[in-house]
Formats: sequence, structure tokens, C-alpha cells
Amino acid sequence: MVTPAARRVAVGAVQDGFGVSQRRACHVLGAARSSVRYTRERGGDDPIREPLRAVAARRRRWGYRRLALLLRRDGWRVNDKRVYRLYRMDGLAVRRRKRKKLAAGRRLALPAPTGANQRWSMDFMGDTLASGRTFRTLNLVDDCTRECVAILVDTSLTGARVVRLLDALAATRGLPAIIVVDNGPEFTGKALDAWAYARGVQLHFIRPGKPVDNAFIESFNGKFRDECLNEHWFRDLTDARETIETWRHDYNDVRPHSALGNRTPTEFATSLRLTA
Repeated sequence: MVTPAARRVAVGAVQDGFGVSQRRACHVLGAARSSVRYTRERGGDDPIREPLRAVAARRRRWGYRRLALLLRRDGWRVNDKRVYRLYRMDGLAVRRRKRKKLAAGRRLALPAPTGANQRWSMDFMGDTLASGRTFRTLNLVDDCTRECVAILVDTSLTGARVVRLLDALAATRGLPAIIVVDNGPEFTGKALDAWAYARGVQLHFIRPGKPVDNAFIESFNGKFRDECLNEHWFRDLTDARETIETWRHDYNDVRPHSALGNRTPTEFATSLRLTA
């Protein structure tokens, strides 16, 4: 298919080469004079682009069809195709929403803590009772002393339950400056965010899909799974709570920890307080 631009070039070449008129050259080539004389004009695009950008800025989740309707309401004589071309040209297409918005927060490497209660790590795990019903545990670990601060056991653990546990720990143990968590909904929700703001505690969110950023709690979770959850058959929720709490005390007071020079977490925490 011959384009209008190529047709004009051909007619011009015949005119120049043979010294004939445009009418004669068009007759010889079988081209309509109107197509040769036609000049493409798009001067009307520029006045529309600025109003389109302004409307798109106000209505960021609207597509080009709705934006075209608004332009026509404002008196612009435009069709959808013309708006769509300018819409794509200016990069105004609606962005797809991400799966979910992750909580804002620093995702940088943290310096190692040098004392107890400076930084905690927090994570969830799950298991089943003898009846087949599932339950969850919320595990908290002191990143310096490796003490298991608490293990909350229940069939459902919401952000509000997490806050109540932290308030109870604040009354008996105090709170750290930083708590390291993943991007689970219980940690990114409003309940924990409001609590941390009111208490002056920084929530440090690990990079999505990078559990190695929360290495202390992941190491603890492996030991907890291997030495407690996999070793016991829990009759009911009460039995699970009692067994897990007994194991937690054994972990803190009896079990030697290789990273602490084969001392227990309690012994290491005591040595830190004596040398402070």
C-alpha cells in the first residue's frame, strides 16, 4: 500500500523529471490530486494535552474513556481515540495496584545489639492439636541474650493480641528500642503500628521474602520446632500452653547455647548485668 507521503514524492519526481503539471503527473500515476495536496494537521492536539494532564492528575484511577467524558463536558470536541493516543503518549495509563501495600519502614542492616532489651525479634509459627485443630504461636526473642522472652499460644492471634502481650511484657520486663518483624498482616496492621508509635518503639520490617534478615528468630524457630513441637503430641490447647511454657523455661535456664559460649541465655544475661 502506497502511503500519501510516498505518493507525493512520486508525483513531485514526475513533475520535475518531465516538466509537467501536477494534474498531468497525477493522471499518469493514477493518483488523486486531493491525496497529493493533503497535509496532515495535528495542531489541535496541543491545546488538549494540558487539560488532559490536569484531569488525569485529579483522577489518577480513571481510564481514558472517563477522562474523555470530562473533557467533552468542559466543551472540548474530542473522541475517545484521540484522547487515548494522547493518554498513552503522556504516560497517563492507570498503574496496576500492587498485591498489598507493605508497611513503611527502614529495611537496612541493623548493628548487633550489645545489651539485653535493646532489640527483640518476633515471629509466628503453627502446629496442630490431637483433634486436628490448628493453633499458632507468637515467639519473642531477645537478639542479644538469645532469651525467649515469651511464647503466646492460641488458635487465633490478631494484632490486638500481639499488643496485649507486649503491654504485659512492658510491665514485667520493659520494652526494647527496636522490634524486628516480617511483613505479616498482624505486624503491618494499625493496632501494632499505633501501639509502637505511642510507646516509642521502632518496628524494623525485614525485606519481603528475606527471612535471613530476621536470623535470630528464625534460628530460634528451628530449635523450637525440632525440640518441642515435633517432640510432643498436644491433647488440647491447655496442654499445648503448659508444655510449651515448660520448654521455654528449659530453653532459657538449662539449654546451653553455642553462640553464648555454651552458657544458657539466663546465665549470659546475668553476666551482662554484672559487667554493665
